[in-house]
Amino acid sequence: MDRIELFTDTARDLVDAEDPGAVFFRFLASVVRLTSRNKALCDALEAAGAGHFAPSPGAGRDFDEALEALLTRAQRAGAVRRDVGMTDLRALLVGCLSMERARGAGDPEGDASGRMTALMCDALRATPSVTKLPPEGGKHNETRCEVCGGALAVARTGRPARYCGGACRQKAHRARGRTRCP
Repeated sequence: MDRIELFTDTARDLVDAEDPGAVFFRFLASVVRLTSRNKALCDALEAAGAGHFAPSPGAGRDFDEALEALLTRAQRAGAVRRDVGMTDLRALLVGCLSMERARGAGDPEGDASGRMTALMCDALRATPSVTKLPPEGGKHNETRCEVCGGALAVARTGRPARYCGGACRQKAHRARGRTRCP
């Protein structure tokens, strides 16, 4: 219950922040990141949204009101789709918590990637954009191609590779050529 109240207070504090869209998405990602490792807290957030939070029914209502204020400001700023309501947002948030939790449980190191959170945020955006997703099932410290983000094979000797192949190496070379001063 204390954590839900903390989320509520944080959302209320953020209502007047400068960039409502960025604040909204950061808040959602933080709630998922801080909650997904704790099953009891996931269950409490789900119950709070349904109005069945026994320890304090008002805590769920207060959280929803604060979250709705962030949603409304982000929609007015044009950052979040206007056809999304609190019922949709609650379902997405609870579903995302469940998916991140399941992904984290399948990872022996307990390192949830945040991939589902990135997909949820992308689905809520008003304008189509492509969110750079964390690698699917990859490790956070594995080497990735600087151009396409593909996994790189571990070099047997010498300096580690920066690109996955000739095409990406050529794209990087052309991009460097365009940024040089005449």
